[in-house]
Amino acid sequence: MLTHSPYEPLQARTLADRLGGLPEMTGRIGPAAQWRVREVGDGNLNLVFIVEGAAGSIIVKQALPYARVVGESWPMSLDRAFFEHEALLRLGSRDPGRLPELYYFDRHQAIQIMEHLQPHIILRKGLMAGERYPLLAGQIGRYLARTLFRGSDWAMETARRKADLALFAGNVELCGITEDLFFTDPFHDCARNSHGPALDRAVAAIRADRDLKLAALELKARFCCSAQTLLHGDLHTGSIMACADDTRVIDAEFATYGPIGFDIGSLLANLWMAAFALPGLQPDREERRAYRDWILDTAEAVWSVFVEEFTRLWRCERAGILGGRELFEEQADPIGSELALNTMIAEIWRDAVGFAGIEIHRRILGLAHIPEFETIANEAVRACCEHRALMAGRVLAVERGRFAAIGQVRTLMTMLEGRTL
Repeated sequence: MLTHSPYEPLQARTLADRLGGLPEMTGRIGPAAQWRVREVGDGNLNLVFIVEGAAGSIIVKQALPYARVVGESWPMSLDRAFFEHEALLRLGSRDPGRLPELYYFDRHQAIQIMEHLQPHIILRKGLMAGERYPLLAGQIGRYLARTLFRGSDWAMETARRKADLALFAGNVELCGITEDLFFTDPFHDCARNSHGPALDRAVAAIRADRDLKLAALELKARFCCSAQTLLHGDLHTGSIMACADDTRVIDAEFATYGPIGFDIGSLLANLWMAAFALPGLQPDREERRAYRDWILDTAEAVWSVFVEEFTRLWRCERAGILGGRELFEEQADPIGSELALNTMIAEIWRDAVGFAGIEIHRRILGLAHIPEFETIANEAVRACCEHRALMAGRVLAVERGRFAAIGQVRTLMTMLEGRTL
């Protein structure tokens, strides 16, 4: 049996021999003798294979015992595959149909077998190619509201909530990566960081910016201390797959308990960075402006749909530890419940804005850069795009309380786009 063999990384040429006896494979795509295997992983951590057979195709994902983005010099536990699998099960049950279907998991080999999403592509690639996704904002806005609300104290009863909190507290390695790479590394001279030479002056200013570093520390404390819900933990345009009529969320190995605004802020930041990168990706000014507007409209719609669905869930499914119905609805005080809801949404929004500002910094200055900026061939243009994004990120992190509505972020971006650097 596969489970009783010593751990061994899969290879395209040996995958059929190792997995060909699994009914979860053969029952879905046919006999192993007819499989075609190709390795397609382009992420920072894992091996990913598409396996095609006579009856269809499937995805095989395996964790490596090190960080792939760095190599064997950065060893990592295989347990992250277990936490990802557990998170996918929970997130998938909280918004059915928004995650790939899971077929098989082998904890010892750190292997997951799951649905091959077709004709989906990574959302980040679609945005770089100028694609539009009419259902994206609605589907992702509802996904965020449903998973974040239904995994929280407002929805879950005590015993199950505490058990899940204890379980995901064990995902210490990847949570530690988030704490360091996200909130600390970009703001000091860390060996893992990198940036182009044209940003040297901006980076020096960032490392000397006390207000920005205080904001990063405050937001790190918020991330570490506010276990409001089960997070995806790394929700960005590279962990979403999309096509014209469907949107799916993948890659939840960074799952942990944290503040509701974290996933929202991470995603919004990546949408806003996609807009900032357009001058280096789209040469036609009018097309660029129209597509910029679509991206910003999409970001605003994600937040609007989130608020609408979160409000519905608050009113209909608030039965957990923090439900509080006995304090309001059962005492004929629905206004009190609405005031509590409005306070919660305002807190989530403020957190999301701050986390978005930090995410922008870590994606430009830290270890894990994004291809929107990295693929801009003209170094001066790239630096200009990145610098504008960093200026926006600083305002979002340091002055997060000033943004009462998401439209004000759009105003900030428009102002920065017209600024000569």
